[in-house]
Amino acid sequence: MAYIGLISDTHGYFDEKVRKFLEPVDVVWHAGDFGNEATLSEIATFKPLVCVHGNCDGYDVRDFARASQFFEQDGMTVLMTHIGGYPDHYDYRALRLIEAYRPQVFVCGHSHILKVVHDKHYDMMVLNPGACGLQGFHLVRTALRFRIEDGKLKDMEVGEWPKTLSQP
Repeated sequence: MAYIGLISDTHGYFDEKVRKFLEPVDVVWHAGDFGNEATLSEIATFKPLVCVHGNCDGYDVRDFARASQFFEQDGMTVLMTHIGGYPDHYDYRALRLIEAYRPQVFVCGHSHILKVVHDKHYDMMVLNPGACGLQGFHLVRTALRFRIEDGKLKDMEVGEWPKTLSQP
């Protein structure tokens, strides 16, 4: 059993509120747009990290994070990329990967919109944690955490915070 924290679009901002939400998880998945290498390093030092780079990430981040990842986590196959979309509206690059790998879980970011939906056509869960950073049009910062046990997603929780600087 694995306890997963899922974030995206930090854009250089990883604050105490998000850190506290992720404290109990075993591993953090980051779906891209770290913002800079320092943020990537901060998260990787905090928890084991599985990640992809985003369209706003520079070569400093791209040296450490691939454009996409396909992996197995506790009996589930997972495909992660930054720009993904959602059922019936996938980015063409994401769709090629989905059709090639046929994952049980598809993880993406980019939209800054939290979305958890089952794609009936591909029989997979689509997870987009929204954005937990400050940059972008979103009004609420969001993240997800959940368990993977016996090849199933369980105990999904949403973290939500105002889009303001954290106060100590």
